[in-house]
Amino acid sequence: MKRIFCLVLVAVIVTGLVLIPVACAKKDSEKFICGVTEYEPMNYRDANGNWTGFDTEFALLVGEKLDMEVEFQMIEWSNKFAELDSGAITCIWNGFTANAEENGVPRINLCDMSYSYMLNQQCVVIKADLMDGFTSLEDLVGKSAAAEAGSAGESFAAEAVGDSGEVISTAAQTNTFIEVKSGAVDCAVVDVLLAQRLAGSGDYADLAIADITLDAEVYAIGFKKGSDLTQQVNDVLKALYDDGSMMLLAEKYALENNVILDTAFRG
Repeated sequence: MKRIFCLVLVAVIVTGLVLIPVACAKKDSEKFICGVTEYEPMNYRDANGNWTGFDTEFALLVGEKLDMEVEFQMIEWSNKFAELDSGAITCIWNGFTANAEENGVPRINLCDMSYSYMLNQQCVVIKADLMDGFTSLEDLVGKSAAAEAGSAGESFAAEAVGDSGEVISTAAQTNTFIEVKSGAVDCAVVDVLLAQRLAGSGDYADLAIADITLDAEVYAIGFKKGSDLTQQVNDVLKALYDDGSMMLLAEKYALENNVILDTAFRG
C-alpha cells in the first residue's frame, strides 16, 4: 500500500513539474508588446523615464480589459512592419496613420487595422519669420523638407517638394524640429498633434506651423495580418468609447476634439 502511495506521489510531483513551465508559457503568451517611438502627446517619457501619453495609457487600459500585460518597445519607425511580422512586437500603437501608404503600398495591405480612434493630419513646420513664404502647397516645390523615416509625413513630403526638392529622413519626428531650427532644411512635415505641442514653445519658440491645410488622417492600431487580437481590441475600443473612458483620457491630454470611433474605416 505504501509503494502505491509513493508512486502516486511521484506522479503528482512530476506532473507538477511539467505543469509549471506550461503555466509560465501561457503567461508569456499573454504579453501585449506595443511598438512605439517618442511622440508627444501619444507616447513619450516623463521626467522619471517612464512611458506616458494618450496612446500609452490607452494601451494599458485595453490590456487591463483583456487581462494582458502591456509592454512598450522602442522601434525604428521605418522598420515597424518588419518588427510586426517577425513577432518582436504585437502591434504598432503610436499615432499610427491608417489611411497612408508605405513605399506606394496602402498600409491596410501590410497589416490588419483596428477601428480608427483619433483624427490627425500632416502639417508643415517652418521658422516663424518665414510664414509669408509658406501659404500653399506650391510653396513647397523645390524645397528641402525633413520627415521621420517611414512616416506618412515622409511620403507626403516627397510628393510635395517634387523632383527638384529634397527630403531628409530622420529617426524620429522630434528630430525634424532640430533640422528646421538649425537651418539644415526649409521645413518639416510632421503630425499636427506633435507640432501643436512643440512649435512655438521652449526650444522651438522660433518655429511655427505654416498656414497650409492638408488632408485629414486617422489613427488606428496595426496588427499582424490574420491576428485574432484585432477583433478583441476592437470590441474593447467600442466599449471604452461608449462608456466615456476614451473621451475622459483624451481630455487629460487635450485631445478631446480629435477623438472618434469609426468602426467602418479600414485604411
